[in-house]
Amino acid sequence: MIHRRAPRLGALLMLPLFVAACGNDQGAPAAAARSMAVLVTTVQSAPVSNVVELPGRIEAVRTAEVRARVDGIVEKRLYQEGTDVAAGAPLFLIDPRDYRALLQQAQAALARAEAARSNAASIVTRFRPLVARQAVSAQEFEAAQTTLRQAEANVSDAGAEVTRAQLRFERSTVRAPIAGRAGRAQVTEGALVSASAATLMTQINQLSPISAIFTQSNTAILDFGEQVRAGRVKVPDMAHVEVRLILANGQEFPEPGYLDFTDLAVDPSTGTQTLRAQFPNASRTLLPGQFVRGRITAGVQKTGIRVPERAVQLDANAASVALVGPDGTVQRREVKVGTQEEGEWVVQDGLQPGDRVIVDGWHKVRPGQKVNPQPAPAATR
Repeated sequence: MIHRRAPRLGALLMLPLFVAACGNDQGAPAAAARSMAVLVTTVQSAPVSNVVELPGRIEAVRTAEVRARVDGIVEKRLYQEGTDVAAGAPLFLIDPRDYRALLQQAQAALARAEAARSNAASIVTRFRPLVARQAVSAQEFEAAQTTLRQAEANVSDAGAEVTRAQLRFERSTVRAPIAGRAGRAQVTEGALVSASAATLMTQINQLSPISAIFTQSNTAILDFGEQVRAGRVKVPDMAHVEVRLILANGQEFPEPGYLDFTDLAVDPSTGTQTLRAQFPNASRTLLPGQFVRGRITAGVQKTGIRVPERAVQLDANAASVALVGPDGTVQRREVKVGTQEEGEWVVQDGLQPGDRVIVDGWHKVRPGQKVNPQPAPAATR
């Protein structure tokens, strides 16, 4: 009997040890989870570029609508559509025959007036010594002088008519008022154009240099001015505020531009102010009407904060980061981010120097969880 009970007694003695071992196995993962290792970077403040990104639209520096200045039938188009033309280059020819005839008629009238003036002048010249000898009455001499003055006025009037006829004749050849790229012709050969209706014939845009127009809320401009006055942002003069363009396909325009105009009036319907920058455009990549995004380097933030891109979680509403608090637990905090620079986000609000931001491993932890923070290698930033 003793030998049969001994195995049972041994099994009963081993049962508490087995239960304790199982309990230790279940607690190990929880302890490991509470002390999961994550890579963190400690936030530091340093001067960073104060970059503001705004939507914008490309506009030509100069735009000229070429319109008819005389009436007539278009005989010929003298330029290639979509090409660059010089100022004064001929664009269209309006039938000039009527205007040539009017010019010749005006020139003939001027010749008659000049002949009459010459005759009147000769009479005055002959009468002058005769008046002294009383061979001609003073009244006749005064009449001759009056006739001369009328003849001179007729010459001036005829000369003005010649000038007017010459202008009409010259305007029958429609020329480019500015240098730039000539657009599509709005009229064809045989079309009747009118000076009184100012018929549009084509349009010329100067494409190099070219302007980009941006709008910024008046509130943001006031906040920026407050930061400048408080000394948190140092700005250069207006002529050195650099602007970079991001095109519609996401590519960056290779050449920088600079702000050259800031509107002093606020649009009452939108509450915005207009900013303008000018860019070189020798390649004609930028065209009027294009929508772009401008990155305006509006000075330097003296105490800026940057964190690695991979540390920031973005969703449709906000950006956030995971922090390791003083007690070693995970905290989630929303931040306001600006632009990206060299693989890092510029954080405008939400972080302070000394905060420990989780760079790697934030997706494996949850707020309130204990973690084991490890410094992130410099290469991950």
